[in-house]
Amino acid sequence: MNNAVPRGTARNPAPAGGGPVGAATAGAGRRSDHVPLLLIHASEQDPYHHYRLLREAHPLVHDHSIGAWLLSRHADVAAALTDPRFTHGHRPGDPPCEAHRGSLTQAVRDVVERTAYVLARRIARRQQADLVEEFCRWLPTGAVGVRNRGARGLVVAGTCVAQLSLRERALASFLANVLDHPDQLAALREHPELIGRAWAESLRRDPPVLVVLRRASVEVAVSGGTIPAGADVACLIGAAGRDPERFRDPDRFDVLREDPGQLTFGPGECPAVQLAALEAQYGLRALLDAMPGLRRADGLRPAATGLLTRAPGTLLVRPCG
Repeated sequence: MNNAVPRGTARNPAPAGGGPVGAATAGAGRRSDHVPLLLIHASEQDPYHHYRLLREAHPLVHDHSIGAWLLSRHADVAAALTDPRFTHGHRPGDPPCEAHRGSLTQAVRDVVERTAYVLARRIARRQQADLVEEFCRWLPTGAVGVRNRGARGLVVAGTCVAQLSLRERALASFLANVLDHPDQLAALREHPELIGRAWAESLRRDPPVLVVLRRASVEVAVSGGTIPAGADVACLIGAAGRDPERFRDPDRFDVLREDPGQLTFGPGECPAVQLAALEAQYGLRALLDAMPGLRRADGLRPAATGLLTRAPGTLLVRPCG
């Protein structure tokens, strides 16, 4: 991230809403040492409470801890990720890659599917297993192995597909969400065609990347004020995905949500996006086929942590139910 503090001052600084922090600040859209700062006040265990305060009282505010203006409302974040007035590379916050477009060959699809089933069968007879350590960290390496062997048809720069940690975190959050909702897991077992919707819902509710940096090339009006030209902008993906103005009951994980949508991954034609979705689909199918009784292990369930990137560090399960 560029830590240079922008020189401009936002206009129209009136807060967009009230809230516990409203009286302590000069108003949304201004620099202030009193507003809730992203990296100082947000809790790694539960950043979503902090996000709610920002959405309600400070839809545009400068955070000197990261040298950027914060956007937290869904409409503003979605605009910053697509509006050409905001410069950006390949979402979510990755360096620009030379080829965004391409299609996954059948060879790649076969390797991802085979890798998922091999990994699932290795842990199927265990009394207990950690899916993060023994499944999520290994499945994304399959396609990279094919790419490194020169498979034809996968047109993508290495920095695009090789974001293994991002795909690992997204997969871990996805599996945690479906395992935490046994009724929805049962529905996915009976109707695997819904896995794609479950994947998108997990990306909305628990994105692996919470903050994406952009830069305004010109002044841009948003909720709460105007972003100065040349200013760095932190798009709070985690806040936008739980904006009640966009999603009904936004904290709830709902595979059949009537108002779906997610901001984590960019255009669907990008091979990295296709790979992540493919890993979620084949990964869950392989786990359910190898372990029909799969469930969360009893006892303590460590929560997801992280302020910039977020995912569960462990995901203990009982393969045999």
